Amino acid sequence: MKKIKALALTSGLALLLCMPMYAQDEPTTYTFQTINYPGDTFTQLLGIDNFDIIAGYHGATVNKGFTLVLSSKTFTNENFPGSAQTQVIGINNPPPKTVGFYIDSLGKTHGFTDYKGSFLKVDYPGTPFNQLLGQNDAGQAAGYYSTKADGTGPDHAYIYDEFGGVFELFNIPGSSSAQATGINKAGNVSGFFVDAKGVNHGWVLIAGHLEILNFPGSTGTQALGLNNNGLVVGLYTDTAGHTHGFVYTESTKAFQSVDDPDGIGTTVVNGINDNGKLVGFFGTAPTNSGFVATP
Repeated sequence: MKKIKALALTSGLALLLCMPMYAQDEPTTYTFQTINYPGDTFTQLLGIDNFDIIAGYHGATVNKGFTLVLSSKTFTNENFPGSAQTQVIGINNPPPKTVGFYIDSLGKTHGFTDYKGSFLKVDYPGTPFNQLLGQNDAGQAAGYYSTKADGTGPDHAYIYDEFGGVFELFNIPGSSSAQATGINKAGNVSGFFVDAKGVNHGWVLIAGHLEILNFPGSTGTQALGLNNNGLVVGLYTDTAGHTHGFVYTESTKAFQSVDDPDGIGTTVVNGINDNGKLVGFFGTAPTNSGFVATP
C-alpha cells in the first residue's frame, strides 16, 4: 500500500495547532489473531467496521481486493471492474460501503467507492493519481491526489462528499505533501504529512483543531485511521528503523505502542472500529500477514 507522505487548510476551518502532551494511560492488552488470504503469503488488513467486516487485499505482485467476515472467515473478492490491481482500504457500517483505489489497464491509479457492487471512480478533477483511504457512515471519504502520475507526489489531502460529488482540500502549514487517511461520523479527519526535511508527522483534525501527532522518540509517525470514540491508529518508526503500530487516545493525549507478537518491529496498525478492535499487518515484503487485535 502506498503510504506517504504532507497539508495548508483552504477549507475555511478555524485551526488551532495543538502539540499533544504525552500522558501515560493504563495500557490496553490485546489478543492477536493472524489472518492470511487462502493460498497467499501476502495479506494486508486495512479497515474494520463495527460488525467485524474487514477490508483488505492480497498479492505482493498483483494486488487483489477483498472483504472478510471475521466470524465465519469468509473472504469475498472485490475488484474494480476491468482493473489490473485493486486495494480495498476503508469500510463503514452495514450495509457497508468500501473505498480504496485501483490501477487501470493503462497503469493509472484512481480512487473508488463501492456500495453493494456498484463501483464509482473518484478522481479529483484534472489530476493523474488518486487514492481513497477512509470512509465514514455519512457519505464522506478521505484520500488524496498526487501531482505526478506515478504517485511520487507532492500529494494533496482531501475529503470527498459522495452525495454532492464535492472535494474539500486541506493544506497544513509547513508541509510539503499530505494524505488524509480516515474520517469518522463527526467529520474528524486523520492523516499524515511530510515536512521540508522529509520527516513524516501524523495529524488529526477534530472540530477544526489540528493536532500534530509524533510518537515520543520516533523518527517518523503516520496516523492511518480513527474511530468514533476518540482513538487514532497508525505507525511510527524507531531510531533503529523498525516499524511499530500505535493507538492514540485523544482525551488523554496518550500513545500506546502496539506490536503483533509475531511481527515485532514490522507492525502497522491501519484500522480501528468503535469496539477498539484493531486491524493491520506485519512482516517484510514480499511476505506479509494480516492481523486482528481484540482488546
